[in-house]
Amino acid sequence: MVAKESTLALKRRARKINRELAQLYPYAHAELDFRNPFELLVATVLSAQTTDVRVNAVTPALFARYPDPLALAQAHSVDLEELIRPTGFFRAKAANLLALATRLVDEYDGVVPGSLEALVTLPGVGRKTANVVLGNAFGVPGITVDTHFMRLARRFGWTESSDPVRIEADVAALFEPKDWTMLSHRVVFHGRRICHARKPACGACPIAHLCPAYGDGEVDPVKAAKLLKYELAAGAEDLLARMLADVDMAAQYRQEFQRAARDSESKL
Repeated sequence: MVAKESTLALKRRARKINRELAQLYPYAHAELDFRNPFELLVATVLSAQTTDVRVNAVTPALFARYPDPLALAQAHSVDLEELIRPTGFFRAKAANLLALATRLVDEYDGVVPGSLEALVTLPGVGRKTANVVLGNAFGVPGITVDTHFMRLARRFGWTESSDPVRIEADVAALFEPKDWTMLSHRVVFHGRRICHARKPACGACPIAHLCPAYGDGEVDPVKAAKLLKYELAAGAEDLLARMLADVDMAAQYRQEFQRAARDSESKL
């Protein structure tokens, strides 16, 4: 029988995980590319059921054609669908974006509202999207419960729930509000790079000593290292070095790396 962890012990372990993730990912940031709240809102709506990398490949052309809510509200659905087709579920997403932009123009003078209560009333926007926008565009603390965050919160023992709202509340109780936004980035970064859904790289995980789920994935260090992704993967050493050396430029370095990868693929 293993003694159940006390609330105090859980909080201490959770905060230690956050501190160690901060050391591992000092360059953690929102991986959706955006220049203003409108772009982040649209990009986050598009990110449902797809990757940020794919969304980032689509949004430059999208925002060049529809740079603000008024332009997007006046878009023809067929043209919009074609632009966002690579993100999947493009008809439903296009319908949401058209309705969202219309609401922003009609009810908010074309300005993205800065409150959770208002954001969640917009078409295609739930608590996850609202917290992404609030935390990264408005500086309002929030916990972003996406699929990566849900998976890791359960593996870390921060929650036993599979309900996003309950998970958000459980995790919020363990941390100070000022830490919520960066905590979300760090956990998502870890989920994308090391703690994968199907085969986590346990043997290459720097916080394995704090994780109750250690052993669910590959524990052999050599084999686990081969599972690492993005800037932690073999072949991306230069990118990692640049991101660590200048954390304020990390997003730009990542964007350049991803553009180069897309260009290489397009030439094949």
